[in-house]
Amino acid sequence: MSLITQLKDAQKDAMRNKEKERLGTIRMVMAAIKQREIDEKIELDDEQVIAILTKMVKQRRDSQSQFEQADRPELAAKEAAEIEVIEAFLPQPLSEEEVASLIANAIESTSAEGMQDMGKVMAVLKPTLTGRADMGKVSGQVRAALNK
Repeated sequence: MSLITQLKDAQKDAMRNKEKERLGTIRMVMAAIKQREIDEKIELDDEQVIAILTKMVKQRRDSQSQFEQADRPELAAKEAAEIEVIEAFLPQPLSEEEVASLIANAIESTSAEGMQDMGKVMAVLKPTLTGRADMGKVSGQVRAALNK
């Protein structure tokens, strides 16, 4: 079942169960997906939807930390609740060991020898890790592995 279908089913369930906050978050996700589809005149596949969801989670984490710094716990809690709903539709995150193993395999398969090969390694890793690991951290780990 596609991710968009899962979102639509979850939206219907939230309506039936009168889960106002969950419904609002799912509608916001659906609106972001529809906006991108209209802007680019395409139908999104699961990988593109995962990219949107990942971006939304990252935005909410940034907002949550800013609200906590500004001593606004009620707004930070709202962001945390939205993160929880959105993450339910993302694939399970990979552990540090799994990411390290995938990085080592990618370096070996591309015969990468230095920083000049980082693009090749990241190109191999991106389809596997998108939505399952923080690509910024992965990039740092790849850089560290290539500098050895």
